[in-house]
Amino acid sequence: MTICAIIVAAGRGTRAGGEIPKQWQRLGARSIAAHAMQPFVDHPEIHTIVLVLHPDDIDSDLWRDTPAALRVTGGDTRKASVMAGLTAVPDGTTQVLIHDAARPLVNAAIIDRVISALKTHQGAAPAVAVTDTLWHGTAGQVIGVQDRSGLYRAQTPQGFHLAPLLAAHHGQTDDATDDVGVARAAGLDVAIVQGDENNIKITTHGDFARATKLMRQDMDIRCGNGYDVHRFGPGDHVWLCGVKVPHGRALQGHSDADVGMHAVTDAIYGALGKGDIGQHFPPSDPQWKGAESHIFLRHAVGLARDQGYQISNVDCTLVCEYPKIGPRQPAMRAALAAIMGLDADRISVKATTSERLGFTGREEGIASIATVTLVKP
Repeated sequence: MTICAIIVAAGRGTRAGGEIPKQWQRLGARSIAAHAMQPFVDHPEIHTIVLVLHPDDIDSDLWRDTPAALRVTGGDTRKASVMAGLTAVPDGTTQVLIHDAARPLVNAAIIDRVISALKTHQGAAPAVAVTDTLWHGTAGQVIGVQDRSGLYRAQTPQGFHLAPLLAAHHGQTDDATDDVGVARAAGLDVAIVQGDENNIKITTHGDFARATKLMRQDMDIRCGNGYDVHRFGPGDHVWLCGVKVPHGRALQGHSDADVGMHAVTDAIYGALGKGDIGQHFPPSDPQWKGAESHIFLRHAVGLARDQGYQISNVDCTLVCEYPKIGPRQPAMRAALAAIMGLDADRISVKATTSERLGFTGREEGIASIATVTLVKP
């Protein structure tokens, strides 16, 4: 089996409120769509991800925090958007899992159950049995009771063998609320697998708070700190947090001696339990002589993401008498944000003096302290 996950993110989601579509609004450090995609990216049986985008979003940066995927333009209806995704799957794909980008709390167990059911069925989808009493009502009054036997609340991902689902979509002229409806109209058998109460769909504004609360129940939060020092030597500038700052002396080091970036890098390594820069980029290795510090920082950020962590925030303090940091703080935050793939408002760069005490007070060098928070949903 070659399985492709199609993430449908072409809707507008106006009931959820906000200035941008709900799938691009944030839960914690990432967009809802990014959360929805990650379990499929991490799943060993998923070979390809297709992200279906609204035409207005395809050239925007709304989806820039989503994992790597084939990106295609959707249509005016959900059915049209799914068809766009189905026609974009790579050659050799035998099965597809279709998932709503507005369901950020899907997990590997649900995906496993859908894939397993496809071994014996043409389609499979997760659902949760209805347990509440159901009423018929009009004008605010109960007028009857609906038998709840055999009723389920449908969820995604909905999985299918590709060929029969494509045929079902080609033969269906009416729009359907989901792909199970299309499949059933074409006579395909669809197995019900156990869903999850936490696999909610973000629909209204109140769902954001509920999803945030659910995410925190299993959230893995790590903090790391980094500390670095470099002495002054001959030169006419220093590198601080990715910004070249004119100065009467330069910082000395095996690399470019960006003391701020080194502290941030070590903070990430520390949160991951992965040692420090010296272990990953030994100063005894001549290939790192004069290296730009963004190489180290990008490596640390990549390690965090490979382990499923998002960087929630960064706080970096530079300790020096001179040069003055304040006027250059926005540029430093922007430089770090670009390297780390974060919004600048998640990064703090600030400075303090040591009141003329110690080596920084005597202007013999610059020190930096950094704290980083990592979050794994």
